[in-house]
Amino acid sequence: MTTDRFEVTRHIAAPASAIFDVLRSPQGHVSIDSSGMLQSAEGAPVGEAGDVFVVHMDREALGDLPMGRYDVTVVITRYERDVVLEWTISGTIQPPIRHLYGYRLEPNETGTLVTSYYDWSQIDDKYREAGVFPVIPEAGLRATLGILARTVENGSFAF
Repeated sequence: MTTDRFEVTRHIAAPASAIFDVLRSPQGHVSIDSSGMLQSAEGAPVGEAGDVFVVHMDREALGDLPMGRYDVTVVITRYERDVVLEWTISGTIQPPIRHLYGYRLEPNETGTLVTSYYDWSQIDDKYREAGVFPVIPEAGLRATLGILARTVENGSFAF
């Protein structure tokens, strides 16, 4: 692991298919977000690499940049049903930043081992020099996994 990537893992007592259903849903992303930035989403659940959906954001939740409300397009870069979901974003800042977010799922006898990662190793130097990466701290990934666990273990997510 490099300093340009975080990975956190948590066991969730639910089948990979139930977890993946939340992760492939635009509203699922909003429901499990621990940062407070994701406000709402539009689009259908994704089904393959290249699929997209829109998320309405509010950067004021982090209190670090005065970006206010804006939209990003989530672009799925890797998709393997019940195994891996990875994406990048395109939006207000151009050219795209090229940071990646993702989940890997490993089923076991008692549920699923879920790894969440955030990788900013491919960002352009002009973004790196801005000193705002990582945008999401490692603790944010852990908190999101906690919300994901609560959501699927309680069966509280509905499409």
